[in-house]
Amino acid sequence: MYDELKKLISQKDKRILFVGIGNLLKMDDGVGVYISSNIKQTDTVSSLTVEVSIENYIGKINSLNPDILVLIDCVDLKSKPGTYKLLSINKIQDLTFNTHNISLKKISDFFSMPVFVLGIQPEKIAFGENISYLVKNVADKIINRINHINTQEVHHGC
Repeated sequence: MYDELKKLISQKDKRILFVGIGNLLKMDDGVGVYISSNIKQTDTVSSLTVEVSIENYIGKINSLNPDILVLIDCVDLKSKPGTYKLLSINKIQDLTFNTHNISLKKISDFFSMPVFVLGIQPEKIAFGENISYLVKNVADKIINRINHINTQEVHHGC
């Protein structure tokens, strides 16, 4: 997964927008929002936090016009909690998303750029404001990897 993320972020002259999706009041479902809120912005990597209403941000995302769109969300990957995968939007038809009014696959039809999903397996999605330890630990690793790869690219490009 780290190699896939590195490959995606390391593409020369590609602007990537990470979009954090989730409900902050349903424990691990807020993981996408947590990650997007902690990504360091550069010329090639940016983030947008949409919480549970990505459909309200379609115009904003299209106006930002990234080369690659990565939707970060809590996903039932049928795996152990904290498992994460970077998948093309075309490969997610069998996965369950917890808090959307519209499927991410349908949402992706509104975008012309390639769309990926960075899905994280939740441990708990009951009402509560704290992300479980295991999922938060994985989220912190993802944030550190994105920011590390991103800042490496900035320094090498100077």
